[in-house]
Amino acid sequence: MLILTRKEGESITIGEDIQIKVLAVQGGKVRLGIEAPREVTVNREEVLLKSEKKG
Repeated sequence: MLILTRKEGESITIGEDIQIKVLAVQGGKVRLGIEAPREVTVNREEVLLKSEKKG
């Protein structure tokens, strides 16, 4: 696991075409923006786990 520290407004890049930006940090919560190609599926973990339970 790679662990990074980012401040509000900073971002990381995964590969050539996925960018994750820290939009806000408030009261222990972090707001992220994710830019990825349409063919890349992006889900919250709890949504993914819930769909796996149904399947």
